Amino acid sequence: MAVLAECPMCHKKQAVKNKKCSCGEDLDKAKKSKRVRYWINFRMPDGSQCRQAVGSFEDLDPYSIEDARDADSKRRVQKRENRLLDIKPESRMTFQELTDWYLNLEKVKACDSYPTKKICLNRFNEEFGNLIISRVKRTDLENYQAKRKREGRADNTIDQQIGEARAMINKAFEDDMVGGDTLKVFRVRRMLKRNANARNKILSLKQFNGLLACLPIHSKTVLAIAFHTGMRKSEILKSLTWEKVSLKDRTIRLKAGDTKDNEPRVIPICDGLYEILKGLPRGIHDNHVILYKGKPIRDIRTTLFNACEKAKIPYGRFVNGGFVFHDLRHTFNTYMRKAGVHESVIMQITGHSTREMFDRYNTVDEDDAREAVRKFQGFIASVDQNVDQVAISGK
Repeated sequence: MAVLAECPMCHKKQAVKNKKCSCGEDLDKAKKSKRVRYWINFRMPDGSQCRQAVGSFEDLDPYSIEDARDADSKRRVQKRENRLLDIKPESRMTFQELTDWYLNLEKVKACDSYPTKKICLNRFNEEFGNLIISRVKRTDLENYQAKRKREGRADNTIDQQIGEARAMINKAFEDDMVGGDTLKVFRVRRMLKRNANARNKILSLKQFNGLLACLPIHSKTVLAIAFHTGMRKSEILKSLTWEKVSLKDRTIRLKAGDTKDNEPRVIPICDGLYEILKGLPRGIHDNHVILYKGKPIRDIRTTLFNACEKAKIPYGRFVNGGFVFHDLRHTFNTYMRKAGVHESVIMQITGHSTREMFDRYNTVDEDDAREAVRKFQGFIASVDQNVDQVAISGK
């Protein structure tokens, strides 16, 4: 067992006797100005090495070497009494340490949203990274929400940062790294009301054709597939390979690992899409359907932005009436419903597992409202006619 000093500049944990850190920080001066946090280092009964911040001990000053030695003595007594296993993991682990563990999980690294997760957790850890997990309370998270709001951040941005931290805590709970008390802390109320940011943008046929005319051939194919199938961008760019496309049967068969909900899906190919796919060249060294210069495409945001400017279509999630690629999924759902296709069939094609999600992607527009009023007027007229006929007949 030993007491360690944390450099306030690079956060390296090192021997207390060190006068200078390898990063150049003068540790003696930092200690005198109360900028050095102290940790204790010890081994668990299974031989694993553990570090615990002195600040995680109740009533102990994390910047006091005397309190650090007291904490070290406490752990020595617990070791002699075989009570180290009583220490909960979250009482000796910081959010930054938990983040390092979480972001290194293979399943997490395989997520398309991994870069976003990393950004959100890094921003969250600017505030909480050096804190012991068990010491954070719900009021701390509520204060964080209020602080970020004062800084001018959008409600959705704040919710996303805490949401990613919550997902990390949930995963740690499944692995017995944190307990129920910590899990409960992260049930903090969201800033944004549920579905408040649900999008309702759909492209008209005129806009869609105008946009296609401004796109290069590879991007044009991507948009055409999305428009005619409702497939997600990742399903088209990342997962769609030629062995999943049967032009003979006119179907696209996605495997469970290709879809967001991990469910296999069969998507029919309409006549318009059939002609597009039939004319596509096959890659020599790569089997992806969408290729540019023989290589798969990761994204088309820049190309789409430029095409929208040429087609005079507003672009961007935060632009009034702005279009983003995912709106093609809304467009497909809405047009299928207007065509009279039963919602259960649409959900099967698009992979919506719940009615709630289907409703979010099914946009009711002004034309629907006018059609509803027209039907209402027709119904009233028929009722009036029946009433008049009853009056005339005297029945």
